[in-house]
Amino acid sequence: MTAGRLTEDVYARIDASLAASDARVAAAYPGEPAGRQPVHTVYVPAGRYHAGLAGQWGTRALDVLTSHELPATDDVLARVRTKLASEPIEDLRIDFEDGYGNPGDDVEDAEVVRCGRELASEVAGRGDPDSGPVAPFCGIRFKSFEVGTRRRGMRTLDLFLEALGGPPPGFVVTLPKVTDVDQVTAAADVLSELEKVHGLAVGTLRFEVQVETTQSVLRADGTVALPAIVQAANGRCSGLHFGTYDYSASLGIAGAYQSMDHPAADFAKQFMQVAAAGRGVRLSDGSTNRLPVGEAVADGWAEHLRLVRRSLERGFYQGWDLHPHQLPSRFAATYAFFRENLTSAADRLRAYVGDVDGAVLDEPATAQALATYVLRGLDCGAVDETELDGGLDRRALSRLAARAG
Repeated sequence: MTAGRLTEDVYARIDASLAASDARVAAAYPGEPAGRQPVHTVYVPAGRYHAGLAGQWGTRALDVLTSHELPATDDVLARVRTKLASEPIEDLRIDFEDGYGNPGDDVEDAEVVRCGRELASEVAGRGDPDSGPVAPFCGIRFKSFEVGTRRRGMRTLDLFLEALGGPPPGFVVTLPKVTDVDQVTAAADVLSELEKVHGLAVGTLRFEVQVETTQSVLRADGTVALPAIVQAANGRCSGLHFGTYDYSASLGIAGAYQSMDHPAADFAKQFMQVAAAGRGVRLSDGSTNRLPVGEAVADGWAEHLRLVRRSLERGFYQGWDLHPHQLPSRFAATYAFFRENLTSAADRLRAYVGDVDGAVLDEPATAQALATYVLRGLDCGAVDETELDGGLDRRALSRLAARAG
């Protein structure tokens, strides 16, 4: 290396002056978390949850797919059918909030214990072919930390963990309706206390924050709330999930125009993306309440296919599903998205690592994004590893996805 005119003292002084900054950046921006991200979260009211629900949803989804024509290629449809039979729900959220209501403490206590025990029995059967499909990710949504529901939400968490007997891998809880950053701080504190009383390792319990109020985007003093929310979670925030209808309603948008693609929704979600980028926090878009049922199956599927595709193109790789009939369109849109550009992505990655000459000169960050794209396709079943060649197996892709430069 050719010597320049700067002395070692200058190099050392600049390194020292930025040491604290380097540490802050490394702590605040750990990068994309390792491991699989589910393509959806299925919300089920607690009163309707029971062990074996995933398999029942898969059967209902296969039935509607048999009786109605879903616009997709034969290859995609074959993969969707396989998915619905083997893993119809990737992430299951048992809902004790809006989807459940306020039946009274005694009723909710009993329901919490029942659901915890049923989930425990279901999780115990993961990997057993005779037990039927089991969601690889799961959790509950508890009531918000607003003053009127705070104690009920805390009690639900406590009783559920006791009945569950220990959270399984992929377990996460959901904090709804945040109206002040201090509620996130309090939620992190409660999870820490729950770890102590239930004998769990520190950091076991993590939570998603629902972005469904204006206060969770912009604070009263005009500053952006989302970065502060992530910071206040003290490393426990696993995701930011957009709540389409509560957020839209809080802005006074008429019901007929509340949608995932409304400009107001895009405004909030763009803030979510900037706040979460590099922070180890994943994003989820919301849901559509236009269900593909009865005479509206074709129209409902068309709308869902369009909205899921739109979310994927904008970097939201997860969304909410509310009905078994939304599963075929969720997986069809997702599989088409990952398969359509698979060849191009693989060619560009092979060119990047130097195996072949390519027509595109990609930067390291783009190669990282391309590898992550292919890995997401592998994780959800859109792509098989046998379709890759030229050294692009899962291990090589994981190395590229983890490399920042």
